[in-house]
Amino acid sequence: MTLPLLAEKKRLGDPIVMVTAYDYPSARAAESAGVDLVLVGDSAATTILGYTATTPVELDDMLVLARAVRRGLQTPLLIGDLPFGSYEISNEQAITTAMRMVKHAGCEAVKLEGGGEASVKRARAIVGAGIPVMGHVGLTPQTATALGGWKARAARPVPPHGSPPRRSRCRTPAALALVFEAIPSAVTEELMPLLEIPVIGIGAGPATDGQVLVFHDLLGIRDGLGPRFVKRYANLQQEMNDGVAAYAEDVRARRYPRPRAHLQDRPPPSWPRCTSS
Repeated sequence: MTLPLLAEKKRLGDPIVMVTAYDYPSARAAESAGVDLVLVGDSAATTILGYTATTPVELDDMLVLARAVRRGLQTPLLIGDLPFGSYEISNEQAITTAMRMVKHAGCEAVKLEGGGEASVKRARAIVGAGIPVMGHVGLTPQTATALGGWKARAARPVPPHGSPPRRSRCRTPAALALVFEAIPSAVTEELMPLLEIPVIGIGAGPATDGQVLVFHDLLGIRDGLGPRFVKRYANLQQEMNDGVAAYAEDVRARRYPRPRAHLQDRPPPSWPRCTSS
């Protein structure tokens, strides 16, 4: 997958498939499924590292995870999330962080959150350094607390003759694509004709150019049901729990490992002796 191919998929109306991945096995699953885009998301903070929010994850954590994903991918475009605190201070900080994601982890693009002035400046600076950027608007987990919690954004459709907030910025060539998260379907439908770049939805309705889901949500590798917009395609957490419980029960009951009767009386192998030349 390349940026021109991604733009062509939008032009043709060919749905774009995106999924998160955080390690080599999840990358191999994404590769096998033939997805278009793989995001090493800062959601790794909650899915992999056990935090209750995305903000604690460090850039070094993201680099380790992204390198593992890179080793498992051949065809999808790899995008690395810029974690909270790694790009907001200045354009120089944002460029340095993005370069590390590309140079040290093998990402082909980076993603940052927010549609405000600061985020737009950072995105333009990174693009000016030669690194493609994916934007992320709507519910932005890194700043969810400041915005009132985990809830849908832009709850009302855009007025027919009005200008939606930051409409012109959404059309800036500084972004290779946009993620719409938790934006009501009516608002998404209103905005889609105005956007020239691909839009990937997550809880934003069916009108977007593609969809993204968190790996652990779609496969059920988590406790609870997760966001209500998620369709669960497996329940691997329960299978893992059951498998480990069965193993523990067998060990405690001395059913594992079981002796092999046909090997008990067999003499140890006789290896050839080494001799000096």
